Amino acid sequence: MYLSVPSMYSMTQKINMTKAIIIILSIATFYACQNKNPTETSGGWKKYADNPVLGGDLGTIFDVSVLKLNDTTFKMYCSWRPKKSIALSESKDGLTWSEPVICLSYDDSSKWEKDINRPVVIKKGDSLYMWYTGQSIKDGSEYSCIGFATSKNGKDWKKMSKEPVLLPTENWEKVSVMCPHVIWDEKKNLFKMWYSGGEQYEPDAIGYAISKDGQHWTRHSGNPIFSNNKKNTWEQAKVTACQVIKRENDYLMFYIGFTNIDYAQIGMAKSKDGINDWIRFDQNPIIKPGMGWDSSAVYKPYAVQDKNRWLLYYNGRRNNQEQIGIAIHEENQLGF
Repeated sequence: MYLSVPSMYSMTQKINMTKAIIIILSIATFYACQNKNPTETSGGWKKYADNPVLGGDLGTIFDVSVLKLNDTTFKMYCSWRPKKSIALSESKDGLTWSEPVICLSYDDSSKWEKDINRPVVIKKGDSLYMWYTGQSIKDGSEYSCIGFATSKNGKDWKKMSKEPVLLPTENWEKVSVMCPHVIWDEKKNLFKMWYSGGEQYEPDAIGYAISKDGQHWTRHSGNPIFSNNKKNTWEQAKVTACQVIKRENDYLMFYIGFTNIDYAQIGMAKSKDGINDWIRFDQNPIIKPGMGWDSSAVYKPYAVQDKNRWLLYYNGRRNNQEQIGIAIHEENQLGF
């Protein structure tokens, strides 16, 4: 059977039209991917346009602690997975960061810190204090503990103990205590620590402890003080890796919520005393995975107030690589 000339022409038109539609859809998809989906954030937060700010050829860089010493001096302490160590990066504006350099190394001879990561760094007086996670293997199983180091210049650190300052000893802590966040309470002359405990791959809940010297810690009798709310799908599996900020009348917590072991998002909660009666933000989660470098999960928030805005640093994961990005809240008040 032979096609008539009009039929052939009609078919050619249809093919060309189909190609045109495919091209138009491809272009639309490309531009959609370049523009952040507004559902990726809530509560006034927006992802920084030039994310990620640290990662790429450096390999996985994750779980940061950021010190804002003045308007032009920012120090970021991060976990550098390929180096199994903690690295320091610096910035003048909190947005553009220098290449990281190792400032605290793992100890291969140690029984508990063959890989170190997940630091928190605070300034007290003329000194800087760091608590970090040490990871190793015992009896064929991985486990995590918390160590302690100090520094005068922020680059050269001295480990203050050959042993961990916090070990997993409670039933709920299982095999791991990690992700410490510490603040200094001047009124009570105490260090206050919020930490994660539970499974090794991802811990399960958040505990609380106090110390007078940063090295000897007393756990809260009611631990864990913050657990997942199974009614909230986004955090139904676990809650971990918090940052806690003391405000005038309460404590503000940024934390990770897990829908399942692989899918994580970021939320906020607050409490009058930092221990009891936590209230979740009604627009949680505030940071969700996107469509590019952070498409698989978002982790470990660390927020810094910068003049009249907030910078929230977080890990974004795409497949197996994690990098550091920023979400920005352009107002001083968070509405929570």
